[in-house]
Amino acid sequence: MKFKGRAWKYGADIDTDKIIPARYLNTSDPKELAKHCMEDEDASFASKVAPGDIIVADKNFGCGSSREHAPIAIKAAGVACVIAKSYARIFYRNSFNMGLSILESDEVHGATDSGDVLEVDTDSGEIKNLTKNLRFAARPVPPFMQELIKAGGLMESIKKRG
Repeated sequence: MKFKGRAWKYGADIDTDKIIPARYLNTSDPKELAKHCMEDEDASFASKVAPGDIIVADKNFGCGSSREHAPIAIKAAGVACVIAKSYARIFYRNSFNMGLSILESDEVHGATDSGDVLEVDTDSGEIKNLTKNLRFAARPVPPFMQELIKAGGLMESIKKRG
């Protein structure tokens, strides 16, 4: 899959409470969750993010509570992909289960500013910063996990195999 969008840059240890604050967990409606995505980290995010935009983060993205609401909120907000140095393991797996594309790269965060335009090919793992004319390689994602993303998540994958 290929994506092109503006980068939203965040630091290390962005936990699931910053991605979707606990006070909004009384709903599982993706559209409602999207309205509050990243609210406690960046109050302007939900109102300014555009479909296809890309979150770029430092290490340990998605740490904290093991809630599926976090990748659901990110995906429903229109984010095409998250690129981070590393992820909390439960967030990593929840992202694939919910159909949110994520990649790991040690280099992208340090070479990207918010607003840079990125182009991402999740099949090849190639990431381009078009604003700065830079190229990076993400860590490979196993093919079966790439298939989960393409299907729209674990449940959609199971339905399609049906």
